Amino acid sequence: MGGDWRTGRFRKGSDAVSAVALLGTGIMGSGMARNLLRAGHGLRVWNRTREKAASLAAEGAVVADTPAEAVAGAEVVLTMLNDGAAVARAMTAAVPGLHAGQVWAQMGTVGVAALDELGGFAREHGLVFVDAPVQGTRQPAEAGTLVVLTSGPADARLDAVFAAVGNKILRLGDEPGTATRLKLATVGYAITVTAAVGEALALAEGLGVDPELFAEAVTGGPMDNAYLQAKMRAVLDRDFAPNFTVQGAAKDTALIAEAAAEAGIAVDLAVAARARFERADAQGHGAEDMAAGYFAGFPDTP
Repeated sequence: MGGDWRTGRFRKGSDAVSAVALLGTGIMGSGMARNLLRAGHGLRVWNRTREKAASLAAEGAVVADTPAEAVAGAEVVLTMLNDGAAVARAMTAAVPGLHAGQVWAQMGTVGVAALDELGGFAREHGLVFVDAPVQGTRQPAEAGTLVVLTSGPADARLDAVFAAVGNKILRLGDEPGTATRLKLATVGYAITVTAAVGEALALAEGLGVDPELFAEAVTGGPMDNAYLQAKMRAVLDRDFAPNFTVQGAAKDTALIAEAAAEAGIAVDLAVAARARFERADAQGHGAEDMAAGYFAGFPDTP
C-alpha cells in the first residue's frame, strides 16, 4: 500500500515531501489538500465520507479507503478532523499503517484535554507529535493563507508542508500544547466577535431599524474592520455558505469553556456565544456559516 505514491509531479531538488497523508478533507482539509498538491507534495487522503475526498483524485491525490491505507509509507501524517474523538478514532484505525518515526501534525482544533490524550497515543506508537492547529476558515484554506500555530519538534519536512497551506507560521516552542492553547484564544475572539455582530443586527431589526443602517453607521469608522464587514455582509445578504459552521462554533466554545474552567478563568462571552450558537443549531442552522448565529436573536422563530 505504501508503494503507489504519485511522484511524477515533483520537481527534482525541490522541498516537496514525497509522501504526505491527510486525514480529513472537509471544509478546511480539502483546501489544504489542493495547496499541498500545487506545491508538489505527494498526497494520499482519507475522509470518513469518501465522496468528500473523491474529487481530489483528479488533481493528483491518491484517495485511500481506510486511515491505515492513507498513512502507510507516509513521511508526514496530517489530521484535520472535527474534534479530538474523531482524530482518536481515525488514528486508532490507522495503527496498522503507522511506523515509528513518522511525523504527525495535528492541525484541527481539539482542545487541551484531547491533545494530551493524542500526545500519549503518539508516544505509544513512536510518532513525532507536533501540535499545529491553523487559524483561518475556508477561504484562507483554499488560498493557502492560513496561519499555522505550531509547538513541538522542528522538522524540515513540516516546514515545507506548512508553507504550502499557510503564509504565516508561528513557532511556539518545542513542547506540544502551547499552539492549541493559543488557538483557543484566537478562535474565541473570532467566535465572540461573530456572535456580537449577529446580535447587533438582530437587535436593530427587532427595534424596527433597517440593519443596513447599522452597516452604514459602522463602515469607515473606528469600529470597522475586514472581519466585521465579512460577517455583517453574510447576514445582510443572507449568504450563509459555510466558512466555519454554527456547529463548529458551538464545539469550539465548549472547548474554550472547558480549558478556561481548568485554568480558573471566566469566559463569560464564550459561554454566552455558545448558548446562541446552540440555539441557532436547534433552529436548523447548524451546517451554515457561524454568521447564521444571527437567527438566535429570534428565539421564537423556528
